Amino acid sequence: MKYLIIIVFLISAAGTAQDLNGIRSAYPKAVESAEITAQFDGELAKVNSSNKPVLLAYKGAVSTLKAKFAKSRSDKKEFFKEGVSLIESAVKANPSNVEIRYIRMSVQENSPRFLGYHKNIDEDKEFILKNLKAISSTELKELVKDFVLKSENFSKTEKAGF
Repeated sequence: MKYLIIIVFLISAAGTAQDLNGIRSAYPKAVESAEITAQFDGELAKVNSSNKPVLLAYKGAVSTLKAKFAKSRSDKKEFFKEGVSLIESAVKANPSNVEIRYIRMSVQENSPRFLGYHKNIDEDKEFILKNLKAISSTELKELVKDFVLKSENFSKTEKAGF
């Protein structure tokens, strides 16, 4: 019985890791079109506050992307507010997670200034720079590195360290 529980745990952990790698690779692509965003949203539809905080952060990011592609102002506002709330919940649940900080920074960096969601950019930037080397996942490290190199919030000197 004990071995069965261990096997089930390992299988579910491996499945979550594969899912997370798929989510990681889909996130940058979702910015490109409403169709990819909708597909990504469907993949994260069952994510809620009881899931891993990183999944909650991705769901929040997708919601802000839905706001980008929404037609009506009220939908844009609602999707964005929902997304921000989910991202901030994820940060609160796991403030020392580099991936969550990367997600929040990427959303804040690309949000229109008038929405007022840009206050943590410097904080997240410093956190990412300080903790990037501690990331064990090669896929995540490459994703964050690519973000840093494309971001206007990192200096040439900071980018040169990658």
